[in-house]
Amino acid sequence: MRLPAMISSLALFGVSPALAACPIELGVYGEREQVAEIDFRPTMGSATTTNSFKMLLGKDVVLDGVVLWSSDAARPHGTLMHQCPEGDVTGEELAACTVWEGVIYTADAAGAVDLMPNEHKDAPGTLIFPDLAGQLSRSAIKDKLPKLPWDVFALKGCQE
Repeated sequence: MRLPAMISSLALFGVSPALAACPIELGVYGEREQVAEIDFRPTMGSATTTNSFKMLLGKDVVLDGVVLWSSDAARPHGTLMHQCPEGDVTGEELAACTVWEGVIYTADAAGAVDLMPNEHKDAPGTLIFPDLAGQLSRSAIKDKLPKLPWDVFALKGCQE
C-alpha cells in the first residue's frame, strides 16, 4: 500500500499515523465530556500489575489506576483509587479509597469489542470503563467532581 493511500485509510478510521504505533503504556486518552484524561505509565516490570495509569478528573482530582488480569475468568480487572494509604494496607482501607472497579474493554473503528491489552501492545483507539460515571457518583469523591465523565475514552496522543 502506498503511503498516501495508507494515510487516507487511517484518517477514515480516526487514527493518525503518529498514534497508530503508540504502545499502550504511553497512551493518553480523553472522553467526550472533557472532564477526564487518562495517562498510562509503564509498570516497571511488576509481577502482578499489567497496566498502570493516572486519571485526572477536572483540575484537582487525581486517581491512581491499576489493571490486573484476573485468574478465574482471564479479564483485565481495573481499579481506580483516590488517595489510598501507602505501604501495607488492609482490604478495608483499600475498599475505602477505591472509587471504581471493573473490566476494561476496547473498541476498534469497526465497532469490534475486545479486552484491554497488556503493556508493549499497540494502544487501542477506544477504552471503555463500564459504569464509570455511576460508580463515581456513588463514591466518596462525588462532591469533589464538577461533572461526571463519560465511560468511553478515545486515544488522543502518545507520550514521548
